[in-house]
Amino acid sequence: MKNLIRTAAFLKPYAWQVIATLVMLLTLTGLNLLVPRIIQNVIDDGLLRGDTTYLIRSALLLLGLGLGSALLGMGNRYGSEWVAAHVGYDLRNRMYDHIQYLPFSYHDHAQSGQLISRCIEDVRAIERFAGSSIPELVRFVFLTIGILAVMVSANATLALISLLPMIPLILMTASFGTKIGKLFFAVDMAVGEVSNRLQENVTGVQVVRAFAREQYEIRRFEAANKDVFVKWLHVIDEWAKIMPTTNWLITIGTILILYFGGQMVIDGTLTIGAVVAFNAYLLMMAEPAQALTGLVNAGGEAAAGAQRVFEVLDTEPDIRSKKDALTLSTLRGEVEFRNVSLKYQDEKVSSLSDVNLQVHRNQIVALIGPTGSGKTSLINLIPRFYDVTDGAVLIDRHDVRDVELTSLRRQIGIVLQTSLLFSDTIKANIAYGRPDATDEEIFAAAKAAQAHEFIESFTKGYETIVGERGVTLSGGQRQRVAIARALLMDPRILILDDSLSSVDTQTEKLIQSALDVLMEGRTTFVIAHRLSTVRRADMILVMDKGQIVEHGTHDELLARGGLYKEIHDLQLMQRDGFEEAMIESILTEKPQHENTIIAGRSNSG
Repeated sequence: MKNLIRTAAFLKPYAWQVIATLVMLLTLTGLNLLVPRIIQNVIDDGLLRGDTTYLIRSALLLLGLGLGSALLGMGNRYGSEWVAAHVGYDLRNRMYDHIQYLPFSYHDHAQSGQLISRCIEDVRAIERFAGSSIPELVRFVFLTIGILAVMVSANATLALISLLPMIPLILMTASFGTKIGKLFFAVDMAVGEVSNRLQENVTGVQVVRAFAREQYEIRRFEAANKDVFVKWLHVIDEWAKIMPTTNWLITIGTILILYFGGQMVIDGTLTIGAVVAFNAYLLMMAEPAQALTGLVNAGGEAAAGAQRVFEVLDTEPDIRSKKDALTLSTLRGEVEFRNVSLKYQDEKVSSLSDVNLQVHRNQIVALIGPTGSGKTSLINLIPRFYDVTDGAVLIDRHDVRDVELTSLRRQIGIVLQTSLLFSDTIKANIAYGRPDATDEEIFAAAKAAQAHEFIESFTKGYETIVGERGVTLSGGQRQRVAIARALLMDPRILILDDSLSSVDTQTEKLIQSALDVLMEGRTTFVIAHRLSTVRRADMILVMDKGQIVEHGTHDELLARGGLYKEIHDLQLMQRDGFEEAMIESILTEKPQHENTIIAGRSNSG
């Protein structure tokens, strides 16, 4: 519940609207309290005395009160929903903004489906509670206080007797409230799992179809969906237990009023109109009292949603700029790793151990090594996607932890292994890092990345919309657009994380020739598995088990006969073996082909 109370902070910008809504609600409650008293007077003063004029005046007064209540009710409803919609809008924005700055280490463990569910479903539960349930709850409080005051002033004894059933009702509702919050938290977690299953299946639909796993995924989704169903049944069970009891207690209150109030009428200590008014007040309070369990139910759902929302908002980004961080101007491009070690969360063994490396400006550094050797981990430290466990990463002799993040990352161009494109135009994807870029600059970057030709082959050219994650483009096309996106930033430091893995040999040569020119005048880090892309680097780093085991030029490393030479010889053997197999296949098929031609000529003759 404390997390739900915390959402009240989002009401501050709308204080005047909240006050206006409360004033309308208070006035509406006051008008409603007048109705039973008017009915009492009609019975005691109008009907018993036979005063027709009094009846007409009372009818007109009730008509006016009804019209005023309708207008105030409409204004109150609109105002409360308006405030709730703005609170939901602000809360979703705060959630999204916060997620943008959470570090990679958080996203490594967080499920995207759960984050989507928290940002949409949980915020919506809070919004519903703020828009509908809170006004009803406030109305119930105001109405209860007003009714108690009126009933006690009219007849304290009958008021006490008629309100006795409210005591167990309040106790039961409080007990229900303590249970329902936990149940709704379980429901929200289950809904988040369904969202995660759906998100994974939609993004991985090609893999599912390729392995014919449709039925398996259907069963997984059905299991997650059934979990939501079962947990919802637990909520319904608790609700079903309390709702009949609420109706029964209200009925008991009416019986007590009629019995004891009737005795007072017989004794002459109470009028018939007063008994009717008492019953009207009780019934007036019965409606919100009966809705109280529903309000508690909505409050439990909102409290569970608030807990999940603030679990995200309370996660402090461990990678952020210091208050006195240095804003970098144009980088020179000097990079140094000083006794660097890196251990990811929940890992037993460090991914990097005591790495020392100094890279001069405008150098091209290539990193190779077995999968899991720490290549990507090393370059992820340069833009500070992760923080070192020990040691320091320095750029232009500044520790990256002491510089302003935006000024650092805007001068680093990155092409990752997976070329993620957004569902937008090709032009917008290329200009993602520089939305103010001119068309000429965008075209130049695309040409340099060997992407201009295939882009122009589309009907809409650069205005072509690519599908989600760029699925409408081939792997090589996506990679070239991603390279163009990085090149458009004209970065001082360029990082290519196996960026040529999704292109064919011919395209690789075209891109490589363009990159050879574009790498000049900037510090470049290249991760590659093909030695053909790294042999011209100024420095080659051979990594294994999180350490730099060899470094030097291509010729120097071959001469040493270490791991680099092993990788080189293995790739050379694979290439030679492939060429021999192709030649053997051609020679084997040639006689069959000639025989076919001869047979064809014989038949034609």
